[in-house]
Amino acid sequence: MLLRHRVGTLLIAMACACASMVASAHAILVDSTPAPNGTLSAGHQQLIFKYNSKIDQHRSRLVLVKPDHSETVLPIRVGSKANELDTSADLAPGSYTVRWQALALDGHITRGDVPFTVLARQ
Repeated sequence: MLLRHRVGTLLIAMACACASMVASAHAILVDSTPAPNGTLSAGHQQLIFKYNSKIDQHRSRLVLVKPDHSETVLPIRVGSKANELDTSADLAPGSYTVRWQALALDGHITRGDVPFTVLARQ
C-alpha cells in the first residue's frame, strides 16, 4: 500500500513538472524597445524584442509596417541573445508597427504586434 502511494505521488509530480515545462516553453514577449505604444526619435534605431524562453531566431520573423502601410522584413541580428530578436531600422517620423512571430524551441509559434510612434528629432 505504501509503495502504491509513493508511485502515485511520483507520477503526479512528474505530470506537473512536464506540464509546467510545456507551458513555459511558448515564446511570450516580455519586453521590447520600442515599448508597446511608446515613442522613439527619428533616425537609425535598434529594435529589441525579449521573450520568456529561448527562440529559434532563424525561423522567427520581424516585419516593420511603415506609416504608408508598406511592409519590410527586418533582418535579425546574428549573435542576438537566445531569448531575443534584435534588429535595427532607419525610421522617419510617423506611426509604425512591428509584427513579430517567434518560434519557441518547443515548436510553437506565437505572434503579436507592437505599435509605436517615431517623433522628429528636436
